Amino acid sequence: MKEPIFRFKGYTDDWEQRKLFDCLNSITDFRGRTPKKLCMDWSEDGYLALSALNVKDGYIDFTQDVHYGDQELYNKWMTGKELHKGQVLFTTEAPMGNVAQVPDERKYILSQRTIAFEVKDDIITEPFLAMILRSPNVVDDLNALASGGTAKGVSQKSLEKVSFLMPGNIKEQTKIAHTLSNIDNLIALHQRKCEALAELKKGMLQKMFPKNGKKVPEFRFKGFTGDWEQRKLSDIVDVMDGDRGKNYPTEADFSEQGHTLFLNASNVTNQGFVFNDTQFITEDKSNSMGNGKLQLDDIVLTSRGSLGHIAWYNAAVMNQVPYARINSGMLILRKKSDVNTSYVHQYMKSAKGQGQISFMSFGSAQPQLTKKGVEGLKVQFPNDLAEQEKLGDYFATLDSLIALHQRKCDSLKELKKGMLQKMFPSNE
Repeated sequence: MKEPIFRFKGYTDDWEQRKLFDCLNSITDFRGRTPKKLCMDWSEDGYLALSALNVKDGYIDFTQDVHYGDQELYNKWMTGKELHKGQVLFTTEAPMGNVAQVPDERKYILSQRTIAFEVKDDIITEPFLAMILRSPNVVDDLNALASGGTAKGVSQKSLEKVSFLMPGNIKEQTKIAHTLSNIDNLIALHQRKCEALAELKKGMLQKMFPKNGKKVPEFRFKGFTGDWEQRKLSDIVDVMDGDRGKNYPTEADFSEQGHTLFLNASNVTNQGFVFNDTQFITEDKSNSMGNGKLQLDDIVLTSRGSLGHIAWYNAAVMNQVPYARINSGMLILRKKSDVNTSYVHQYMKSAKGQGQISFMSFGSAQPQLTKKGVEGLKVQFPNDLAEQEKLGDYFATLDSLIALHQRKCDSLKELKKGMLQKMFPSNE
């Protein structure tokens, strides 16, 4: 195929096969160069070094592997081969194949496992090169050319073999790159919102639960006073085992559709329930089993394998999955006293709750929790149910916003994946 499935109006010429190296004037590669080899050291500030840990899929992460070089180190390191805004960066290993562009006019040091391409701008634009290096065909070729075990890498000699179909028209290249870049920007926007909300939640959890040795939190909703209390989890919920025993379902009992969803550990994540992997049993089979049937407001805790994942079987989930049971790798926490379930759910997900879960687990190959151990977990909470409800609702709202932006991220990534497949022709 010499042209893509999707094409902008007005462009009809066949795409042409080009070798990567035919599109480049040069490659800047300081492989193995370190401050020590230059008889120098990193500095506390100065020029940021861009390594393979900074170059992500389409953007630069300024929070990872942060190192700086002063003017003297910059001059010795870069030796007149300064990077410029828009220049395409490529990671050769650990990880291999990440592509981004230099984001601004600041000067950077090109550091470990990252190379920079200088394009022939009469043949290819920098944004288009950045996109085509992340297209499915090129990614497959790079993976095939990579060598090594756990940390795969690709050499310049291997890169000589990389080729791709591309439009000769610079305007068409620009339109393609601009479209995909807009999707990248939206993905980055929602990812930043996710990260900012997660940081906000982390900070508020620290402020809205009492610190060790304290009986009131640093921050409190207006109108609430009085000391918080600490009780064993078993004082406020019944801790119940998942299904097990002689009536446990066999493979023959499961089907892709049915009456009761039989949950396994993959259905319970740190973000709550997910139903991508589903297996059902009949109503009769469900009625023949033990205590593993979920009721409204039950909290599910994974007790084996993916340890400590928490999900709340609230009304919204129950409307989606009206009948569900859990397997033997999980526990049910069922409210038995006057306590707000949303609050208990959030507390168990907090650093305080997760810290206790981690501390009490045993086993190395497959860590586990026991019913007795979980019953002994300590829970701090205000006596006023209204305050519990406000806290639970506040953190549940943050969770919903985080999940919303993550869904948008995931949706945009799927959109981009489809666009890459349609906007670049296959090699077949």
